[in-house]
Amino acid sequence: MKRTATVLSLLLAAATFSHAEDAPWVQLFNGKDLTGWTPKIRGFKAGDNYKNTFRVEDGVLKVDYSEYAEWGDHYGHLFYKEKFSNYRLRVEYRFVGEQLKGGAGWALRNSGIMIHSESPETMELDQEFPSSIEVQLLGGTGQGTRPTGNLCTPGTNVVMNGELKLDHCFNSTSETYHGETWVTMEVEVHGNKLVKHIVNGKEVIHYTQPQLDERDAHSVELIKLASGEKQLSEGYICLQSESHPVEFRKVEIQKLDE
Repeated sequence: MKRTATVLSLLLAAATFSHAEDAPWVQLFNGKDLTGWTPKIRGFKAGDNYKNTFRVEDGVLKVDYSEYAEWGDHYGHLFYKEKFSNYRLRVEYRFVGEQLKGGAGWALRNSGIMIHSESPETMELDQEFPSSIEVQLLGGTGQGTRPTGNLCTPGTNVVMNGELKLDHCFNSTSETYHGETWVTMEVEVHGNKLVKHIVNGKEVIHYTQPQLDERDAHSVELIKLASGEKQLSEGYICLQSESHPVEFRKVEIQKLDE
C-alpha cells in the first residue's frame, strides 16, 4: 500500500507540475562576459579563474584549456550568483576538440550542470566537486551508446520509486550525441519534490527528495551549517570543467511559482 501511494503521489505531482503557468525566460549568460558568475577551481580560492579556464568568445561561454600544459586535477565549476528553488533551466552545449593531457578516462567528453549546489565559498580549497546534484553531460565517442542527461550525486543522495538511492551515478534513457552536435538540456526543478532531466524535448530521468549524504564528511559539515537539515530544496547552479573542452551558447532560466 505504501509503495502504491508513493507512486500515485509522484504521478499526481508530475501531472500538476507539467501544467505550471509559463513565466518569462531570463538569460543567466549575457553572451558578452562572465558577469554574475564566480569560478571555483580545485587548489584555488573562489573567484580565481585559473588559466582563464572559463571565458567568453564570439558569444559563447567556453570551458577552455589552451593555457594549460596538462590537467593537474584542476576540477572547476562556474557558479551563478543566485540561489534557485523552483524553476526550469535550459542550456545548449556541445563538446569540441580533444581532451586535455592527463585528464581521467571517464572525463572524456564529460561535463555537467550542478543544481541545488553549495556555494563556492563553502567549498574546501582542494575539493573536487561541490556537494550538489549533477545533471551529467556526456558526448558520444563515435561508436557505441553513451547517454547524456544522467544523474550523479557528489555528496548527495536522491529517492527513486520511493527508495533512497546510494549509488553515485544513474544512466538516463537519452540518445547518444556524437561529434560536435549542439544539444539542448533542460532541468525542471520543483524544490525538494521532483526533478526532471529533459534532453532535446524528451524526459530521460526523474527523481525526488535530493538530500545531503551523511556518509560524506563535507556534507555532514553542511548539514550542521543548515541546523541539521539535510534535504535540499534550493541551491546554486554551476557549470563544470572536467578536462574536456565544452561550449555553452545559452543558459537561461524560467522561475516557477509553486
